[in-house]
Amino acid sequence: MKIKPDLSFWKLWNLSFGFFGVQIAYALQSANVSRIFTTIGADPHDLSYFWILPPLMGLLVQPIVGMMSDRTWNRFGRRLPYLIFGATIAVVVMCLLPNAGSFQFTVASAILFGLIALMLLDTSINMAMQPFKMLVGDMVNEKQKGLAYSIQSFLCNAGSVVGYIFPICLGWIGMKNTAPSGVVPPTVIWSFYIGAAILLICVVYSLLKIKEWPPHVYNEYNGGENAAKEKTPGVISLLKNAPSTFWSVGLVQFFCWFAFLFLWTYTTNTVALNAFDTPATENIVGIKDGDKTYASKNLLIGDSVLIVSHGHALVEGIKADGAFYPASTVVINGNDTIVKDHKITNDESGIAKAKFGNQISNVKSLNVDGKAIENCSDVSVVDYLSRIQGPFNLTEAAIVVQGADGKLSIEDATTHQISDAAKCSFATNTVLNSATPQYNDAGNWVGLLYAIQALGSVVWAILLPKFRSRKLSYSLSLLLAGIGFIMLAFISNQYLLFIAFILIGCGWAAMLAWPFTILTNSLTGGNIGAYLGLFNCTICVPQIIAALAGGWILSSLSNPGEIAPEYLMMVVAGISIIIGSVCVFFIKEKNSAKTAPVETPLESENI
Repeated sequence: MKIKPDLSFWKLWNLSFGFFGVQIAYALQSANVSRIFTTIGADPHDLSYFWILPPLMGLLVQPIVGMMSDRTWNRFGRRLPYLIFGATIAVVVMCLLPNAGSFQFTVASAILFGLIALMLLDTSINMAMQPFKMLVGDMVNEKQKGLAYSIQSFLCNAGSVVGYIFPICLGWIGMKNTAPSGVVPPTVIWSFYIGAAILLICVVYSLLKIKEWPPHVYNEYNGGENAAKEKTPGVISLLKNAPSTFWSVGLVQFFCWFAFLFLWTYTTNTVALNAFDTPATENIVGIKDGDKTYASKNLLIGDSVLIVSHGHALVEGIKADGAFYPASTVVINGNDTIVKDHKITNDESGIAKAKFGNQISNVKSLNVDGKAIENCSDVSVVDYLSRIQGPFNLTEAAIVVQGADGKLSIEDATTHQISDAAKCSFATNTVLNSATPQYNDAGNWVGLLYAIQALGSVVWAILLPKFRSRKLSYSLSLLLAGIGFIMLAFISNQYLLFIAFILIGCGWAAMLAWPFTILTNSLTGGNIGAYLGLFNCTICVPQIIAALAGGWILSSLSNPGEIAPEYLMMVVAGISIIIGSVCVFFIKEKNSAKTAPVETPLESENI
């Protein structure tokens, strides 16, 4: 097997430049997905479950891309066809995901649409990201892999900075950062549009600048002269023959990516509560009937009258001077709509304009469904439950959809007989009000914090190769990140949060640079892509486990009816990554970085 040649800095740069655009897409997803789902109506305890999809798709896609690309060759190359396909899908989905709340869907339908878009986006990002990691493994010798992955880490973090600061920058230049309840603000929507355009440009640049080695040259430099004739090993065979480094680095990866899933899931609400004093609001989580609670986000009388829609009690009508008027829309003082489509509306600050049973002050005129009401000195809105008398049938439904004819279609419904409505009351929980300026300012600030993290990663990535011991720098970086996570849980000053995220950035830089460097130095032969694909499972599996466990952990730390203490999840994350820093010392490296190249192929000039 021939030794791979040294490549110039700019050839190494070109191999990874497309990562810049891919990482912008990934940064926008990481910083805004929880914000998007919270805005369209998701419960905080459910947020971690939405994050199952990204790592799950990575778990399925990346090994397949790795194995297939090991055996692919066409006019576009070996790895690049997967970049083209993945990036094309990503560009389209980036234009759809932030609009999940803008298509006049029901809340349940909007969340379902968002989940499908998120699944497609992460699948395509994984497909577009994987080729760049494989190209380094294919074409860079062991001596330069540390530099190559450091360049990749730099471009990754540079792309992250750009993606993270888009919303706050668009807000600074005057774009609106709030939107009606359930709709994602324009700053976020346009950030995704711009990110999609940059991704497209970066992919075109990569296609113009990278020329992969043809099969015979690749085989000469990767010990795979007979690879084309050999049957592709199965997953079980590959794992059985994997070097010990694969497993020891994978153990470190588990604790690191477990922690970062919690960072992406819970940071926005942590910062909104601790540093921006975001006001809270009550959500309906069910109906209490004595000692029983029927917990559902959609509740009906029988199967035809919806009284609670995705956690919000609906308005049956309005009382004015003791008289009751059924109402869908209520307008006071000429043009102030306080009820629309049986829902209480919010003011510009995201605060509900009325509360059930409370008198509305300063009412000078009243209009109910287009009809003027003369007597309006004592006005209040009325919910359905308070108007029911005697026994009734209560229906819980997972999904309720209203057709164009006004009829309701319900799915996964269960009906209960209630003996006395007077004994019933709403069961509620308290959540942060995602429609308020404070929450959306916090959402933009989180993007800036992630950018600070990425900048810290860029600087730290430059310093990492200067450490004499990779394992020492790896462990130290993760320890600093763990300290940063724990600080994040308790800091209430928005500017002091920069320190926490700089420390987290140190760990992020090491996570991007060292695992792949250490692993690829231990791999030989024609299955590098397959192993790198399988190695990405050490990124995906811990995230899936964290996503499944997140809701349970948060519920165990929560008090009923109070705001979920999402900041405590940062402490859990900090402990996890500190354990990972200890596990670094179990890694046994194979280092052949001092081996000198003996021949430079002509094709390398076209990289």
